[in-house]
Amino acid sequence: MAEFKKITETASLYDHLEQLSTKDLLENINREDQKVALAVKKVIPRISKLVDEIEKRFYDGGRLFYIGAGTSGRLGILDASEIPPTFGMPHDRVIGLIAGGDSAIRKAVEFAEDDTEQAWIDLQEFKIDIKDTLVGIAASGTTPYVLGGIRDARKNGILTAGITNNPGSPLAQTAEIPIEIEVGPEFVTGSTRMKSGTSQKLALNMITTSLMVRVGRVKGNKMVNMQLSNNKLVDRGTRYLMEGLELDYQEAQEVLHRYGSVRKALEALKK
Repeated sequence: MAEFKKITETASLYDHLEQLSTKDLLENINREDQKVALAVKKVIPRISKLVDEIEKRFYDGGRLFYIGAGTSGRLGILDASEIPPTFGMPHDRVIGLIAGGDSAIRKAVEFAEDDTEQAWIDLQEFKIDIKDTLVGIAASGTTPYVLGGIRDARKNGILTAGITNNPGSPLAQTAEIPIEIEVGPEFVTGSTRMKSGTSQKLALNMITTSLMVRVGRVKGNKMVNMQLSNNKLVDRGTRYLMEGLELDYQEAQEVLHRYGSVRKALEALKK
């Protein structure tokens, strides 16, 4: 593969950080963070292409898988874990995997990311197939766990995408749909939990939120399929029905309990 510049490892634009006041530290971090959304904006065409491809497969029962190591792996798991409560989607439709397994979510597992074969082994436990989509997440674009998973998925006819912060990286060259978010040097040199991680979180939010809208899990601008798993969400659902059905609070809450979801209540009564 052609050589590329590892922007994520280049020196910070700031130095002598230990000599800065707390206020200066925060303002400079914020100044760098403001660059992230603009960097993500540049890759919207790629994200759009990915979402459209996932949508086609979703209607056929396909799933969305994320693989990553460290911060990238945790962000994939975080995004996947939020889909069932937010959109009422079964937990097995968006799945996040991290190098080193679930124990690595809280505590780093040494050298787990260096195994090029383990990702495919992990994915086979879920019987991944050509209806599914695999998104590899790696700020560096060089993580062996991610590269191996993307490589093997492509060999097996599975759609692949790669989210990286180093344009031209091996991940960008291996995945069918490369999403290269160039956020520049980190505030603390090489600390990709900062701007790189923030950019990944934004991209993942965009992928799954737009996907859930496209496959009918949102009505108007409301989360009508959310799981009513706590009092806050029951209250939110009640207020949605107050607005949608022109009911008072007590009536709306009774309707919500009767039908069990905002969508079912709206479908049954808004005719």
